[in-house]
This record gives sequence, structure tokens and C-alpha cells, in this order.
Amino acid sequence: MRIGIIAEGSYPYVRGGVSSWIHTLINSMPDQEFVLISIMPDTSQTEADYVYELPANLTEIRTFGLLPERQRRRRVKPLREDEQAALKRWITFKETNPEALTLIGERLQDPRRFFQSRAFYDIVRTCYQDDGGSGSFNSFLWMFRSMTEPVIQLLQQDFPDVDLVHAVSTGYAGLAASYMAESRGLPFILTEHGIYPREREEEILQANWIAPAYKKRWVDFYYHLSRQTYQAADSIITLFEQSRQHQIMAGAPEHAALVIPNGVDYETLSSLPRKAPGEEPFTIGAVIRMVPIKDIKTMIHAALVLRERGRSFRWMIMGPLEEDPAYAEDCIALVQQNNLEENVVFTGNVNIKEYLPEIDVGVLSSISEGQPLAVLEGMAAGLPFVTTNVGSCSELINGIGEDHFGPAGFVVPPVDPEAMADRIEWLMDNPVERLRFAGNGQRRIEAYYQLPQVTGAYEHMYKQKGGVSIGRSRV
Repeated sequence: MRIGIIAEGSYPYVRGGVSSWIHTLINSMPDQEFVLISIMPDTSQTEADYVYELPANLTEIRTFGLLPERQRRRRVKPLREDEQAALKRWITFKETNPEALTLIGERLQDPRRFFQSRAFYDIVRTCYQDDGGSGSFNSFLWMFRSMTEPVIQLLQQDFPDVDLVHAVSTGYAGLAASYMAESRGLPFILTEHGIYPREREEEILQANWIAPAYKKRWVDFYYHLSRQTYQAADSIITLFEQSRQHQIMAGAPEHAALVIPNGVDYETLSSLPRKAPGEEPFTIGAVIRMVPIKDIKTMIHAALVLRERGRSFRWMIMGPLEEDPAYAEDCIALVQQNNLEENVVFTGNVNIKEYLPEIDVGVLSSISEGQPLAVLEGMAAGLPFVTTNVGSCSELINGIGEDHFGPAGFVVPPVDPEAMADRIEWLMDNPVERLRFAGNGQRRIEAYYQLPQVTGAYEHMYKQKGGVSIGRSRV
């Protein structure tokens, strides 16, 4: 079977939870052939930019860019009146229609010619009037073009031949998978690690490059992509029940929505050596991407609170600094401004198996999450945690349903360094409870979050949905 994985802004160019998940999934199924479609802002990346050693069964990578690129002129028949109407309804978010994706991918002119057409002008004028017709029409037109161009650019790419398509988010990855499923009759599996449009909404509301008058339309655009993906997917998988309910509320058919949690290599992680009780310095650890949504600055402010209370500690922030250099520089400057260099250490990218044995308490400060692998891995290694109350963190720390293992740490509100510092300090002062929490979390991972359970579920689904491949046919 030839499985097409579609990822946006991640594997194999960016490290992080989703990239690690893809890498682990492919490695766990050596008998299956994988093809990767990596959607990035542009196509400037080369093999030298890979940050993972690629598995042998990943036989092809195609990188598609969203920014405008020069394309050959396409010779296509003019759209019929009903096709123009269907395209207009899709582009204006009036309906989700997989046939409209086929029109964009196979029947529409190339982007440059389409944006010079009367049809595009009429679509923009309709939307401008729907939005109240205030402000500059020219600015609105260019905003609408910047929203529409990546869609056309993406769907008019040369997609590989696969037996099944698996997108690891909605957004542009889900859009590409929806198009492939519709135009080629392919089975389509969607896995969401977070709720994509909600994450984009948070970014848009804080963005300076989007005029306030246009932010709602950008938010609506990403929710529109999600609804289209939900309509097209055969199976819609998320990591925990609360997220599944969000998907259903956002338009996912209830019968197609499933929960398959993340999993980790429990056997390896649980066998790592542990730090001796009372060994100094007391070490706090965070394995995390250095990007704003992870809110590293709250950790730094919590470290400042602890130092002002006279506590002795080392806080290791482990993760690559290259993904968002400006944010990483801001965080480093914040440490320097508060004279925390002796307490807070940025390690860069590390082998966490070498660092976990040094840590007393794990921390996660994100303002948005799915089911963080860093927390699962740390718990498997025997760490108690202090996390923000986002995604499935409360479920991981406190359990749910028939899980009676007990707390594995504490959950605090996002962007609350005082609350984070309070809980870390309590764990410093209560070593017996700290060990008990660590044991509770380790048993929870052993029972519910082991990697073979997860990969087995996906391999079964691949075979069930995609059939067994013989040459280019499925049986």
C-alpha cells in the first residue's frame, strides 16, 4: 500500500510534536510505503534542510509552496454557468462542496489569469458588499486575493499517486487531502492534533499584518477549510474526547469522529535512570518549541518569581531555537534583562533521553495544545508535571473515566506565572508527594498511552480503508 501523508509547516523541515508523530508513525510501519506532501510557505527548502533522518520506507517527498510561484499557462475550457456559481459559493464560504475543489484544481485558469478575470472581480465585489462595503475596495480586493491565491496554487500542483491519503491537520493539508480524495476517489483519514482554526484564530487576533477590518474574514476562511475537510474525510481522528466534541460542534459527522491518543515508547522511557532524591540543583525542565503559542515568557516570569522567593533551582528549556528566531531572541533577552542566566538555560535541540534523568519536575506553559508528546514522554520517564489547562493536559495529569491512578502533578491557568511558581514550589517542598505523583503518571502512560497501541490502530485503519495494494490497484 502507498500511503500519502500530508503535513503543513512541519515534517521533515521543522521539529516538534506533529513532526515527531509523523516520523514515529512512518518508522513503526516498515512494511508500508509512505509518500509525503509537505506544505510550506515556499519551496526554497532542500534536502539539506531536513531535520530528521528519513525512514527507508518514506520513498518520496514533494514540497508544495503557498506563496505565488510562476506557473505555466493552463489551457482549460471556460466554466459553465453552474460551475461558476458553485465556485463562487465555495470561495465566498457559502457552502462546502468537494466538486468545487476539482474545479479549482483541474478546470480553473492559473492564478494570474484568474485574478485578472471578470469572475474574480464579481466574487470580490459580492464579498465586499456582504461585509458592509466600508473601507477601501482596492485593499479588500488584495486581501481577498492573498487569501485565495494559496488555495489555487496548492490545488493545481502535481500530486503523487497513492492508495490512501492521510492529512495531519485541516487547513491547507486537509484541503489538499480533500481534493485528492474527491478527484481520485481515494480513502481519506484526518488526524487533528489541535483544532486548527482555533489556533489560527488566536494568531490572527494578535497579528499586526492583518487589518482589524479583515480579521473576521480570515478567521471564517480557516473555519471554512475545516468544514470542507470534515465533509470529505472518511475518518476524523483526534487525541482526546473534548477535542472530538469540538470537532463535532464545528461540523464533523459524529459517526466519523474517533479518538486515538498519542503514544510513546514506554519501555525505553520508563527504564531511564532517575535522579537521586535531594540531589542538587533542583531542576525544572521543559521540552518545547520556541514559538509564541508555547508561551516561554510565562516560564521565564515564573522563574523570576521563584528566584525572588529565594529558591535555588535550574530551569532547562530544551528545544530548537531556529523555528522563530525573533521570538527566541525575545526570550533570551527577557532572561538577561532579569539576570536569570544562572537559573534559566536554553539548551537548543537535545536528545531528551539524555536530559530527562536530570529533571525533578516537568513544565508546560502553552496557551494552546492538543495532547503534548513532551508531557507523555516526561511522565513515562517518571516526572511529575505542572502544565497549563489547555488541550488534554488536565486529562493527562488527573485522569478521566475509569482511570484511578491519581494526580500526576498540577494544572494551572495559562499565562499565570505566579500560579505556576506556586505549584513548582510546592513540589520542591514535598518530595514524597512529588515521587507519588511521578508514579501515578508513569502508571497512566503504561496503561493508556503506549506507542504500539497507537500505531496498531492506525495500521489496522490503513488496511481497512485502503485495502492491500498490488501494483497500483487495491483489492
